[in-house]
Amino acid sequence: MRDDKGRNEWPSMAGLLGIYPQAEVALLGAGLAEGCVTPGRCDLAPGVFRKALKRTSTYDLETGTELAALPVHDAGDLALEGVSPADSFAPIVVALQNLQADHALIVMIGGNNAVTRPGVHGLSPDLTKVGLLTLDAHFDLRPTAGGLINGNPVSALLEDGLPGKNIVQIGLAPFANTKAMHETALEAGITVKTLADCREHGVAALIAQALTQLGAQCDSIYVDFDIDVIERSQLPGAPGGRPGGISVSDFFAAARLVGQHEKVRAVDLTEFDPSLDVSDISALVAARWFAELLAGFTRRPGR
Repeated sequence: MRDDKGRNEWPSMAGLLGIYPQAEVALLGAGLAEGCVTPGRCDLAPGVFRKALKRTSTYDLETGTELAALPVHDAGDLALEGVSPADSFAPIVVALQNLQADHALIVMIGGNNAVTRPGVHGLSPDLTKVGLLTLDAHFDLRPTAGGLINGNPVSALLEDGLPGKNIVQIGLAPFANTKAMHETALEAGITVKTLADCREHGVAALIAQALTQLGAQCDSIYVDFDIDVIERSQLPGAPGGRPGGISVSDFFAAARLVGQHEKVRAVDLTEFDPSLDVSDISALVAARWFAELLAGFTRRPGR
């Protein structure tokens, strides 16, 4: 609806999306559902996410940030129905490579966490030049001997040649991982930050530290936002969510910081299962996360 001066009375985040090949930001749906430790309907997430954007304003009254003039190229959804994590690798890599040529930031909406591995590969054929930051309750270091699943993308990336020193994992939960996974992470040189570290130092401070660390040693950074890092009572639509996770406010603050860093070239939002959601809580969190990410992006140096 427009007022008598022709202004849109409710400019929503959905209104930013369109076919804009030269836009600075691109959105890609990757609703991969196969290969889940806990079977679910993560394939529904991209569509539900887009609908939730209609209920999210482009204006942040707390900072005076208006996003209405920031077009986002909607690259659509990859055809991943019934596709295994192994077979989804090439389509996701190619999509990221193509989008990276024209867009400064790629936002990929999963799908389960198996999309993270090809997402990282999409940034560079030389993984030694890529940094990975994960906000996740889990290490995702399950063995790969039985095949690729949403529980082992970090294991697979280590095997692919991503140096452990290029990985920072924040939000790891107690009683949600194994001793062997912890030992593997430390032996690989991964920087490990637990939920206790988040409480002691603050999520924003840890994110800022991680971005500084990875930015100093990598040409580009990929960030995995696994929503099961959030306190389960605040985010019911995550099958792997646990009590005691970070708050949605901290998740939003992390998104804004990530969006602002000039070396972050791609991010994903994973493990959102709309079939588990209650009263659209998780969907609206996902939409607000996107708004926070873009608000951060508008403050990138040199824009």
